[in-house]
Amino acid sequence: MSPRTRGAARAGQYTALLCYLVFLAFPFVWLISTAFKPAPELGSLHPTWIPEHPTLDNFRAAFDEQPLLRAAANSLIAALSAGAIAVVIATPMAYVMARHRSRLSTAATGWVVVSQAFPFVLLIIPLFLVLKYLHLINTLWGLIMVYVVWSLPFALWMLVGYVRAVPPELEEAAAVDGASRLRTLVSVTAPLLAPGIVATALFAFITAWNEFFFALVLLKTPEKQTLPVVLTHFLGAEGASDLGPLAAAAFLATLPSLVLFAVIQRRITGGVLAGAVKS
Repeated sequence: MSPRTRGAARAGQYTALLCYLVFLAFPFVWLISTAFKPAPELGSLHPTWIPEHPTLDNFRAAFDEQPLLRAAANSLIAALSAGAIAVVIATPMAYVMARHRSRLSTAATGWVVVSQAFPFVLLIIPLFLVLKYLHLINTLWGLIMVYVVWSLPFALWMLVGYVRAVPPELEEAAAVDGASRLRTLVSVTAPLLAPGIVATALFAFITAWNEFFFALVLLKTPEKQTLPVVLTHFLGAEGASDLGPLAAAAFLATLPSLVLFAVIQRRITGGVLAGAVKS
């Protein structure tokens, strides 16, 4: 391939990537713009990207109209708990499935993938009956159990791939050096799995933070409702919406996920070879 052809191919790749980034960023940029627009600009026939007279009135109205802080606290408790529990359960299961391959582990992996195709509507009735029997309807713990069950298959599938990417020779070398099985797992395997564990926890957190259907069905009292459910309260009859406060509340609802990803993204990409070198 000639230098000119390589340059044209690279330019095409960058152009496609730029278009994709613009496509992804457009809704978020428009959401931020709407959140800071005053009422006259929201109803304008000629909308602008940048608010001409930015205001915080929409944020004040959002907090006045709905209990956003309480709903955000409920969502945070549910998402953090679901992410932590899913990772604690999935990590040892993934290690066993990856290191001890058999027909049973292959069938289990296939079932994990197939289970993700089940629609929510198919699962909500049995889940509701089980939680009702356990007296967990309208409780955050009941919702956390549902989130763990729902995110566990994909979390397990992700971690199995990370475990298989760790060379078994590293564990064998540690065993030759006299390390016990537990010592090998803690000192060699665990540091290499850290990026995968963090990525899996992030996935489980975002899944639970953004989930709406289960929270809508299982939580009845306003004090227990999560943030996605409370956001629907800005919608009025016949599809009418309080657009400014809705945009402001939706913008605030996206911040925890963005901040969490910004904080731990280096841990996801860093430390891939941590523990591979014996000190």
